[in-house]
Amino acid sequence: MVKYIEETTQYLVEKGFKNPEVGIILGTGLEQIIAQVTILKKVSYNLIPNFPTATVEFHKGKLIFGELEGKKIVIMQGRFHVYEGYTLQDVTFPVRIMEKLGIKTLIVTNASGAINLDYKKGELMLLNDHINLQGSSPLAFKGVSLLGERFADMSKPYNIELNHKLEAIAKVNNIKLHKGVYASVVGPQLETRAEYRMLKTIGADAVGMSTVPEIIVANHLKLKAIAISVLTDECDPDNLAPINLDEILAMVSKAEPEMITLIRELIKTL
Repeated sequence: MVKYIEETTQYLVEKGFKNPEVGIILGTGLEQIIAQVTILKKVSYNLIPNFPTATVEFHKGKLIFGELEGKKIVIMQGRFHVYEGYTLQDVTFPVRIMEKLGIKTLIVTNASGAINLDYKKGELMLLNDHINLQGSSPLAFKGVSLLGERFADMSKPYNIELNHKLEAIAKVNNIKLHKGVYASVVGPQLETRAEYRMLKTIGADAVGMSTVPEIIVANHLKLKAIAISVLTDECDPDNLAPINLDEILAMVSKAEPEMITLIRELIKTL
């Protein structure tokens, strides 16, 4: 792992990815922000040594280096998932690369289903805690202590100061921003009615198939990390309709301008 990180980082530095301050991971359908970035460099994942390759059709698979609100940033346009057949170490490898390049802050976005029925589709949720239901940990491998403390503290996985800033930004901009607990499952199948009831019982407000592995590694690397979900559907086990991917992507598009406002205004404060 150490060798791979060094090889990949050196490749990207030679391509011009130099001293980014902020890393951004874009979730399903969330890519409008790229049009607002001054792009300096762009590399397809399949050209980056040791990088996984995105397989989901609406994940573009590019690493982008540029400037936004006066800060140098690196953006993952497309992320990796356990359900694609990757290991948790594969899924989180890009976070380790972004940290090695120089980022101090990681912003993660995703699309998720609302377990808390007070939250409605098309709204946003700021993660303030999570439940890892992916069956393992991205830190569970031999030699992890060479990259950071093996027993990473997760008492405050989402940076409290940055979360408070986001709440203030949302208030000023009249954006409804819920706070809640995100449950991360393997997928790719959606949940059954019984599983939605279980998730509610254990304290989840939203459910998705990503984010938690990246946040665990961000904490392992002592990065300031935050995450925002677009709530794309309402997971009511008593009135459960078949999943509609087009509707999910439509909800993402509806909420994305507010997501972009939150991210841009937060970056200004860093």
